[in-house]
Amino acid sequence: MTSGIDAEDTLTLQATAVRTSLRDEAIKTLQAAIIAGELRPHVVYSAPTLAARLGMSATPVREAVLDLVNQGLVETVRNKGFRVVELAAEELDELTELRLLIEVPSVRALARRGLSDEEHERLQHLAAQIERAAVRNDMVAHNKADLEFHTALLGLLSNKTLVSTVQSLRVRSRLYGMARLADSGQLLPTSREHTELLDLIRDGDAEGAAQLMRRHIGHVRGSWATGAAEEETMPHVEKPHR
Repeated sequence: MTSGIDAEDTLTLQATAVRTSLRDEAIKTLQAAIIAGELRPHVVYSAPTLAARLGMSATPVREAVLDLVNQGLVETVRNKGFRVVELAAEELDELTELRLLIEVPSVRALARRGLSDEEHERLQHLAAQIERAAVRNDMVAHNKADLEFHTALLGLLSNKTLVSTVQSLRVRSRLYGMARLADSGQLLPTSREHTELLDLIRDGDAEGAAQLMRRHIGHVRGSWATGAAEEETMPHVEKPHR
């Protein structure tokens, strides 16, 4: 009895799977680079150049760029490549306010739900990755692990729409001050907030977790955006909670 898929088809399927995996990795890396400000507006980038930097072929990078175009993160420049879409300060304010409205009550709910040992261990592993990247001053690795941590955490609420919404809000942010913070050694303390958040959730401290999440998101319009020292919470960040 012969299989319905011959050897050539199998090779094609394997090649497609590999390319899809590379495209997904390219998407995550480029998203993280945009968030960190390593890819800037007004600069035209080509897929082959970025592919060389990522150590992969141009095809999955081109596919990744098309996905980022659909996300509104980049725009194509005819016959040249693409550039990052500039984000106005007002837009970042709006993204931050939406995140506060969604993520703060979500972590409060998670603290009331609790974490299993397995869930805590998996999330702690990601929190450790964030801290190690901060120590290395690797902003791309930091933001990739950060996005994975927060989407995995919110995924425990079993609401796919919530996760995809928060993921979209996060990847549209711009944190141009992170490199300056890393150079001055000030990024590691905020990176450790992920472990603190996990401990509060595991201990069932719903209000403590909510307050920490509010402060954590506040960095988006504070030190992460500017690289300068910030007050504990930016005034407009508290707006949705008054």
